[in-house]
Amino acid sequence: MAKITFVGAGSTVFVKNIIGDSMCVDSLKDSDIALYDIDATRLEESRLMLNTLNDNINEGRMKIKGYLGVENRKDALRGASYVVNAIQVGGYEPCTVWDFEIPKKYGLRQTIADTLGIGGIFRGLRTANVMLDVAKDIEDVCPNALLLNYTNPMSIVTGSVLHGSDVKAVGLCHSVQGCANGLLNDILKMEKDMSNVQWKVAGINHMGWLLEVTENGNDLYPEIKKIAAAKVAEARKEGAEKFGDMIRLDMMRNFGYYITESSEHAAEYYPYWIKSQYPELIEEFNIPLDEYPRRCIDQIEGWKKQAKEFIGNPELKHNRSGEYGSIIMDAMETDVPARIGGNVINNGVITNLPKDAIVEVACMVDKNGVQPTYVGDLPLQLAALNRTHINVHSLVIDAALNLKKDSIYQAAFLDPHTSAELSLDKIREMCDEFLEVEKEWLPEYK
Repeated sequence: MAKITFVGAGSTVFVKNIIGDSMCVDSLKDSDIALYDIDATRLEESRLMLNTLNDNINEGRMKIKGYLGVENRKDALRGASYVVNAIQVGGYEPCTVWDFEIPKKYGLRQTIADTLGIGGIFRGLRTANVMLDVAKDIEDVCPNALLLNYTNPMSIVTGSVLHGSDVKAVGLCHSVQGCANGLLNDILKMEKDMSNVQWKVAGINHMGWLLEVTENGNDLYPEIKKIAAAKVAEARKEGAEKFGDMIRLDMMRNFGYYITESSEHAAEYYPYWIKSQYPELIEEFNIPLDEYPRRCIDQIEGWKKQAKEFIGNPELKHNRSGEYGSIIMDAMETDVPARIGGNVINNGVITNLPKDAIVEVACMVDKNGVQPTYVGDLPLQLAALNRTHINVHSLVIDAALNLKKDSIYQAAFLDPHTSAELSLDKIREMCDEFLEVEKEWLPEYK
């Protein structure tokens, strides 16, 4: 019988998906569930919601217990087979607000700031600081557990754990699963039956590449590129109707391949679009500046309404989602292999990216755990773009593991968007301001 510990269990909707999915899988129906959080109200909401689901769809077979506060974290983790991580360190207020408002003072605008950029760097430092402590607890009380990390910045957090501890871990993201279908049917309206479509994705988190996409063995890329180029060209015209994925399609036009993550993310990953020198590009490419704070506000308000549906609904049910969590746990419990897209240490899987980088590739899962599959060389231009992220990831991880302040500065110096807009002195000044206001959530760097 498995024990599943959920770290950051106040994320009630996500808890419903991961643990609700587990209630739908025979091998996991009798699992012990440990819910851990530092927010008493949200922890209790998740516990009540899961108790209802457990009764309604699982005959009450799971044992579910909540654990509140850092002092109880080891007890929550003790004996766990799987640890699911979904924490957000510093919350929307104050830290996410600072991630956006401090850079604005220096003329640096962002869209999401959870993966790269100055906001992503400091979100990564805050989160790695906590996750390294969680990793120590895992080593002490459940050393054989597999950590399933869902928290961004994915590469930085997963890499900090894998390089800074002996914990077995895999990073999991939604962007790979829906990439091909989203492009073909949602964006380009090609009306493809996905049962006839095969695809291959590899790269790094939020910058994975749709390397191949075929229908019954026929390459779809020529048709995709033709439709996409015409769609973007029309939308870029003055007064034309915009759509939500213009940057991803324009990246494909210029670099040859479609990217896994959305245009609002991609806008701040490169030095090409959010530019003070060319402010007209914001409207031309429909770039939603300050998008993540708006989402946070909407989610906070939305939860007040959704809580009644989840917490106060005695008839609550759940249909299994497409999340990888229960798929991985089921494969390891039953030894029936499954394929996922996972974030793992490269170790030569992608041969023209650094061996210690965190890459996102197809992985096979069974009782032996998560096993990445070989990719080989990426096309040169794609590997080059990935390296611009990996450079930043590696320096943030170095700062987190070795408490090196210079590595923080250097990560920011190398960030593509930040370095395209600001001088070295201004970047250093901005980092110092972050280090001062966020010192409650950060260690002391040397």
